[in-house]
Amino acid sequence: MERSLSFSLKKSDACSCSSRGGWIESALIVRFLTKRFIGDYEPNTGSLYSRLVRLDGEQVAVHIQDTPGCLQVQEDCVQAPDALSRCMKWAEGFLVVYSITDPGSYQAVRPLHQHIRQLHPDARIPIVVVGNKADLLHARQVQAKEGLQLANELGSLFLEISTSESSQGVCEVFQYLCREVSKLQHAERRRPSGIPRPRSPNMQDLKRRFKQALSPRVK
Repeated sequence: MERSLSFSLKKSDACSCSSRGGWIESALIVRFLTKRFIGDYEPNTGSLYSRLVRLDGEQVAVHIQDTPGCLQVQEDCVQAPDALSRCMKWAEGFLVVYSITDPGSYQAVRPLHQHIRQLHPDARIPIVVVGNKADLLHARQVQAKEGLQLANELGSLFLEISTSESSQGVCEVFQYLCREVSKLQHAERRRPSGIPRPRSPNMQDLKRRFKQALSPRVK
């Protein structure tokens, strides 16, 4: 019998996720699901994607929520819309992604992490801090040691990746989170949850937007 893992992807950005964060989330998910990278991609607004993956010899259904809504961080406090909080409550693990070229997104990691912990008082739920755009060394404004130190303080794993350069690092991030969620499920024997999963997997929508991005644009 196949098992099911559910987790959420969130760009730690003090600005609207529909401008910068939404694109980064979608690009990261597309890399994991298709191994392809699209430089100009339609931002997502909360789609759910599902895929069967092999995890340590076992077939597992992975459900990825590309979190919707605008995240605002003011004085280390997170203000999140209801739709975003519902996604966070539903998920069993989190990727908190910032850009190494954007100090504002890095500074939003801690309050976002605290918001997740408030929604999930169980400290064992896995959260991975991810520094993206590792290929843009000339534009780096957040050092790797800063990301590592913050992740250590938060009790999270830290990884730096380049979504545009390679799919390997992206897959490693998702594989790690899947394993951590799987360990937690085994330990708790799938604790009951009253949070319903978002509606049907949206792979057809992903394929549609992928084709649109590859199609010549009319000027």
